[in-house]
Amino acid sequence: MLRKRIIPCLDLKDGKVVKGVKFIDLVSMGDPAAHALYYNNEGADELVILDITASHEARGTLVHVVEAVAENLFIPLTVGGGVRTTDDVRALLLAGADRVSLNTSAVSRPALISESAERFGTQCVVSAIDARRRDPSLPGWDVYVYGGRENTGKDAVEWAEEVEKRGAGEILLTSMDRDGTQIGYDCELLRAVTERVTIPIIASGGAGTMEHFAEAFADGGADAVLAASLFHTRSMTIRDLKSFLAKRGVPVR
Repeated sequence: MLRKRIIPCLDLKDGKVVKGVKFIDLVSMGDPAAHALYYNNEGADELVILDITASHEARGTLVHVVEAVAENLFIPLTVGGGVRTTDDVRALLLAGADRVSLNTSAVSRPALISESAERFGTQCVVSAIDARRRDPSLPGWDVYVYGGRENTGKDAVEWAEEVEKRGAGEILLTSMDRDGTQIGYDCELLRAVTERVTIPIIASGGAGTMEHFAEAFADGGADAVLAASLFHTRSMTIRDLKSFLAKRGVPVR
């Protein structure tokens, strides 16, 4: 049985770690390299860095920040934000990333996914999907881009199926409705996607308790869970979370 992964996420703005609620009201949370070193030593399985304003500001990811983070990191690193071409993917891989997350540009030009997969391998390509419910009382989610600022009108589940066909090796699925709320992952969204694709799904948005992580695995079918503020504030440690999940029968590393 494949082990489930625990992944902290560093959202970056102006080169600093930030966190908000539902993609707004961002609060600074410190230096990314310092956070990365902590998570490396704390037992995180991977680390994700997302430059959340790069696409909106029409610039590339801050490569020097990626280099600083990767220098003392010994766990896999995924980086996203402002990636528009396969040359951008290459630059981030050379800076120390193991995988690159594609979102806004891939929605605008889906061929970027297949081009990146062909050039670097599917294992290097992560498709990030930011999804928001169309109606609070009904299933159905739209894909948003530019850091959650623009609704594309694309159906999130159908888009997940397409990115898999185009060669993405993994999906980072974020519930915009749950982001930063600490009320639990959107397991209905997770299940809608995990039942339609075969590639691994990273659940993101809404973690508040250890039980929420267990629910994302058991009820949502996630292969990995991602969280930010809970870990950044040290209100929950990854070691304690893994111990809790192991006692619940979840296979963790």
